[in-house]
Amino acid sequence: MFVRILAENPRSPYTFEMLIDYVFELFEANIGLQTQHLPPLACQKGCPSCCSLRVTVTAPEIFLLADYVRQIDAAPSGAAIGLGRRIAHVNRSTRGLSETERLALRKPCPFIVRGVCIVHPVRPLACRGLASFDRQACARAVAGRDVEVPLSEPHLALRGLMQSALQSALRSAGLSWGLYEMNHGLALALDRKGRDAAWLVGSDSLAQAAIEFDWTGAGDQFDALLAT
Repeated sequence: MFVRILAENPRSPYTFEMLIDYVFELFEANIGLQTQHLPPLACQKGCPSCCSLRVTVTAPEIFLLADYVRQIDAAPSGAAIGLGRRIAHVNRSTRGLSETERLALRKPCPFIVRGVCIVHPVRPLACRGLASFDRQACARAVAGRDVEVPLSEPHLALRGLMQSALQSALRSAGLSWGLYEMNHGLALALDRKGRDAAWLVGSDSLAQAAIEFDWTGAGDQFDALLAT
């Protein structure tokens, strides 16, 4: 389906929305079945414990988030929040930091306003795929305690499956299929218009925000999947 969306809408400004809507639809449609035998999650509204972690996303997720941020900033109620400014500020503080350094800094995600994620409907796969069974363990881990947080393995596995399927389709379409640090990628997308259009014609317009990635290993894996 990802391949079909890209083939039928190669230059459409709605390509990002169609791709990610389908990713999220698949994730939400399957995660319930995958976790029905597990205890209830501890993740609830108003618990941003994990929202100081580095978030790794694909380019379509960044461009969809950028559109969402622009819509919020354009609304009277959103202007006071200034999401674009918040993203730029967090990016300046966290850019180039490793996951360990990012967590130690304890800089909250720019999307957390009064303890709540204001882009929750379009939160990336990385956020959807990180789910805990113990809220206190999360809080202790964020505080720097050496604690093993009990995470939902089905959430992690399904996130990985959905992300790999999307990356494989992007690669087949000749588009940049790497992974990017969310705040840096968003700052780039919001700072200069046209990065989304450039990406649709094969340019890695978010290259500055790219994270280290095993291109060869992932490419071999995708080729093997396509051959089956």
